[in-house]
Amino acid sequence: MSKLQAGLLALVALVIGIAAAIFIAPPTSDKDTEYVSLYPAARVLPDFELQDHQKQPFTSKNLEDHWSLVFVGYTFCPDICPTTLSELKGIYPALQKIPTDFPIQVILISVDPKRDTPERLNEYINFFHPKFIAASGEHAQLFPLVRAMGMMYSMSESSDNPNYLVDHSSSVVVINPKAQVIGRFKPDFVVGKLPISEGQKILADMPAIVSQ
Repeated sequence: MSKLQAGLLALVALVIGIAAAIFIAPPTSDKDTEYVSLYPAARVLPDFELQDHQKQPFTSKNLEDHWSLVFVGYTFCPDICPTTLSELKGIYPALQKIPTDFPIQVILISVDPKRDTPERLNEYINFFHPKFIAASGEHAQLFPLVRAMGMMYSMSESSDNPNYLVDHSSSVVVINPKAQVIGRFKPDFVVGKLPISEGQKILADMPAIVSQ
């Protein structure tokens, strides 16, 4: 094969790839939304069993028949977690006024089960809003759940240090009433600024999301 033929084949492959991306691949955003990053297809969550801040089982059943805004973090987080929950607290009254057959709920999944006992979670989440939910569980339950939501977390240092930190994603995940992950609100990463999912951006897109 000559270099010219090889070049033509590469060009054809490139054109086919671009066409497939445009015409075959599902869209990653909706025309009525501006900030949410939608997944090409809804993601089914693995079976899981956590415990919520009231010492009750928390499973996928708790996600059904609701729209859920889920944030992964932990109560000893010094900055991103309290700021994000404050953002969600600020828009929560407006979220409840959005016309929908399925109520919108806010959930914190703690990825620090060693320190985040139900008692600790109860005190922490109620500080932000009594209707918010907090849940946690063993890492064997948390890892696959968080990964399926398109998120991550890792221990940045040994938990033998009582003040250890946990690295975690800072997006807010959207879960539909069938307990499927449909997308997430990702923060803007700006030098010198906390990567926070802004409440007003979430509020702007949620009416279009819940109307789907």
